[in-house]
Amino acid sequence: MHPRIDDLRWTKRSWNGASAYAESKLCDVLLAFAVARHWKNVLSNALEPGWVPTKMGGASAPGDMKKAHVTQAWLATSDDQQARSTAKYFYHQKLREPNPIARDVKAQDELLAECARISGVWFPE
Repeated sequence: MHPRIDDLRWTKRSWNGASAYAESKLCDVLLAFAVARHWKNVLSNALEPGWVPTKMGGASAPGDMKKAHVTQAWLATSDDQQARSTAKYFYHQKLREPNPIARDVKAQDELLAECARISGVWFPE
């Protein structure tokens, strides 16, 4: 899947909630990696908390609610060398390979440009 940068707000295509959710998560990773690339002194990572039984995930989601938030807290507070890295993707405190598109500099820059066009705020260098 490649995000439709030209239609981030889903105004040109038929709505599909599952696709919109997946695309938005990929855009989150693109943004995190763009921040890491542009701001060398900022740690910027992305993570997958898992499919957990929330209102959104549903009661049958197999993930553990007690683990869902741990990686975020670990990345924010730990002195662990892995947690102090940048431009990485994690799942339950373990490195995981992101969708290859997330590392595509052109896709990152296209997302930043479209966000700037929509919001009127350019990404500061």
